[in-house]
Amino acid sequence: MCGRTACSLGADNLRRACAYRDRRGRRLQPHWVREERYQPSYNKGPQSSGPVLLSRRHLHQDADSSERVLMDMRWGLVPSWFKNDDPSKLQFNTSNCRSDTMLKKSSYKGALLKGKRCVVLADGFYEWQQQQSGGKQPYFIYFPQTKDAKDEGKEGDEEWKGWRLLTMAGIFDCWEPPAGGEMLYTYTIITVDASKDVSFIHHRQVRAGKGAAEMPAILDGDEAIRKWLDFAEVPTQEAIKLIQPTENIVFHPVSTFVNSIRNNTPECVAPIELGAKKEVKTTPSNKVMLDWLKNSPEGSPQKKENDLPKWKSQFIHSPSPKKTSADIMQQWLGKQAEPAAKKHKA
Repeated sequence: MCGRTACSLGADNLRRACAYRDRRGRRLQPHWVREERYQPSYNKGPQSSGPVLLSRRHLHQDADSSERVLMDMRWGLVPSWFKNDDPSKLQFNTSNCRSDTMLKKSSYKGALLKGKRCVVLADGFYEWQQQQSGGKQPYFIYFPQTKDAKDEGKEGDEEWKGWRLLTMAGIFDCWEPPAGGEMLYTYTIITVDASKDVSFIHHRQVRAGKGAAEMPAILDGDEAIRKWLDFAEVPTQEAIKLIQPTENIVFHPVSTFVNSIRNNTPECVAPIELGAKKEVKTTPSNKVMLDWLKNSPEGSPQKKENDLPKWKSQFIHSPSPKKTSADIMQQWLGKQAEPAAKKHKA
């Protein structure tokens, strides 16, 4: 399943990171819809809002279905047919949708058959591994990054050089209050059986009979994203063939600091060392993450507390001292370990 994500890019950089080519081969950036509602965050949970990509034709019927827009939607799908005047009274959890039942459950089937497909954007997502001691160890899971990912690039650059966003397949719907009022756009993240590289995080739960390990359905590459979004050209039955596990991901353990949804700083995603006596080893991708956080310009959302959700201030008075991302990285890199080119295996 997917219960927590991070999406820390500012609105302008998020748009640049989602650049694509249309049918004519033109390189475009998606237009923002309701940009003012978007809030960067290192710790997004269900019922919070987050950025998604969708076909512009959903909003403008005369638009080319290959054109894309960015839109801020609430996580947790509210079906358009829901009759209660309070969407919070929906009696079941719709933050995730299993791929093997999405055409069977009424909450998702109608929207899916109408082509309401979206791509949920994130730096990555969190998953927790049950420990023998009884606690849970969080991991951050994301696309492998190039060495250029630490550099967000300049506004004039044609290609985005910053963090490669994780692109997850989703379904959205639009709910109108029975008594009238503002339309509510919501989404769910489609999940599939976990790939081999991620399933180790779940293996204790699976052995205990608590169900199969799951992960978000990740769309790897612009062609997969194009087919998923272009509902006018790609019918539902063809699009759902894209929904399958991917092995093209990496991950690292992070601090239990992320366990509280109130905590929202770079510490949530920074790699940690498991076991005080273990040698510190880095992978190319998590080393890129550290460099990326460390070298982010002062004006970026990662450095400006005012750009973070207002509830971020609730954890400032925690008994534990507040650390900056630079402090965390200096501590983690204190042993000056050489990067080890490896990918974590089960």
